Amino acid sequence: MAYQRPSLEEVKSHFNQLIDSFNSANTEEQQRETLSRINALRSEFQTYASIASVRNSINTTDTYYEAEQEFFDESEPVFRELNIRLYRALGNSKFKDGLKEKFGHQLFNLADVSVKSFDPSIIDDLKEENKLGTEYTKLIAGAEVDFQGQKMTLSAMGAFSQDTDREVRKAAYLAVQAFYAAQEKDLDEIFDKLVKVRHRMAQKMGYKNFVELGYYRMSRTDYSAADVAKFRAQVYEHIVPLANLLREEQRKRIGVEKLKAYDVAHHYNSGNPTPKGTIEEIVANGQKMYAELSPETKEFFDFMVNNELLDLENRKGKAAGGYCTMFEKYKAPFIFANFNGTVGDVDVLTHEAGHAFQCFQSRNFEVGEYYFPTMEACEIHSMSMEHLTYPWMDLFFGSDTDKYKYVHLASNVLFLPYGVSVDEFQHIIYENPDMTPAERKQAWLEVEKKYRPWVDYDGVDYLERGGFWQRQGHIYRSPFYYIDYCLAQVCAFQFWSKSQEDFNAAWTDYLRLCNAGGSDSFLGLVKLAGLRSPFEPGLLQPLAKQIETHLSELNGKLA
Repeated sequence: MAYQRPSLEEVKSHFNQLIDSFNSANTEEQQRETLSRINALRSEFQTYASIASVRNSINTTDTYYEAEQEFFDESEPVFRELNIRLYRALGNSKFKDGLKEKFGHQLFNLADVSVKSFDPSIIDDLKEENKLGTEYTKLIAGAEVDFQGQKMTLSAMGAFSQDTDREVRKAAYLAVQAFYAAQEKDLDEIFDKLVKVRHRMAQKMGYKNFVELGYYRMSRTDYSAADVAKFRAQVYEHIVPLANLLREEQRKRIGVEKLKAYDVAHHYNSGNPTPKGTIEEIVANGQKMYAELSPETKEFFDFMVNNELLDLENRKGKAAGGYCTMFEKYKAPFIFANFNGTVGDVDVLTHEAGHAFQCFQSRNFEVGEYYFPTMEACEIHSMSMEHLTYPWMDLFFGSDTDKYKYVHLASNVLFLPYGVSVDEFQHIIYENPDMTPAERKQAWLEVEKKYRPWVDYDGVDYLERGGFWQRQGHIYRSPFYYIDYCLAQVCAFQFWSKSQEDFNAAWTDYLRLCNAGGSDSFLGLVKLAGLRSPFEPGLLQPLAKQIETHLSELNGKLA
């Protein structure tokens, strides 16, 4: 894909001319035609931004794309301001009713919350926020952990957390914590600056603190912080007891007196399930799986493989983690990951592929806002795909397939208490922006004790002072983007439950959801998929019971 840095001045000039044409149009048809031209301009700019971002994350030591990422960090707030001009124009259009009929109400909902999330007075603050986020990414990507006579990336260290030898697990755990502890001052400083700049933006825009602004930035149009608090309470009441039970069963299964932090990723003394084969063989099995799942998934995954739209190998200098993005101009999703020989490698081919499949299905919408839905709805596609591909897991795990299904389902249950911990922590932080780094760490410990009472850091000072949250990049780079995973996981559990009774019906509902892209709000899409709202009282209790029964049956097979 060809890359060139766009001229921001030319983009601004052209964009503003088109907005003026949109505002002065005498007919709905003229506005629609102008909107099409605006979308083409936006798509080209976003495509270059995506290419630069991907190439920067593929090799964070590449100085050329480091400079290009810095350019887009600087340019993004300016480009956001142009989009706000468009959103205001849409809101003020004298042909709004006709445009709503053509494009749907969600475009206008998104326009409304976007206007509420931006003001020209915060452009410099947004630039600073972007720079600090990139600084965090580079700090973590540059990690080199000394272990067993080698220098390893954090991703590579993940495999040792599952080693059958407890001493190896502990040594790996201590080595990773030593890296984070050595960066503690820098991590504290970056985050302190981020909290301050976000609070400053909120106050400039007339908000009490960053919480309300943060929700608008996440485009949450049909639920509030109060709804999320009630959801966290449901997790505390119905999921935390199940999670406690699963941890106690794990402790007994692996035969330790006390489950330590370096034990939690180790589920079986015979060894955790691991995918069989090389990266190429795993991808080939993924291609077979998607060919059999449906005609739509076959077309999608063939497209991804044939166009080399997956970068999966773990390499020195490569950014940590995994993601899915889109090159809009090419209508092409892209998957980035760091394979490390664990079950996470297969989860990439289901989770990130779930994102990419939805994007592929909705790539032909006329407005870019509908290529992806809002984040919590996005995560339904990814997490549900993990469950809907269970029938093909034998391709990857062979005789360990039941073991994989147990670990995967149990891990998803165990994730929920962590996910709501991250969310509650962020609410505390942004409601109290003058906290010191030590006070923030104490707040984390209190939240963690509430939702994850089994955690035992085995005397590691940095963690026992509350430093664990600093490894969670979302807290730094994407504030309030975490409860999304929890809300989506509850929806994914519903798809799993449906698939146990009627797989074809569950897949039909899932495909309908993917085809809708971002054309509706979160709760609108949940309803479209035939799911119950995660905020609905009484939803989690029967789901937790069904999952507990299923896990018990799997355990019986494995005994």
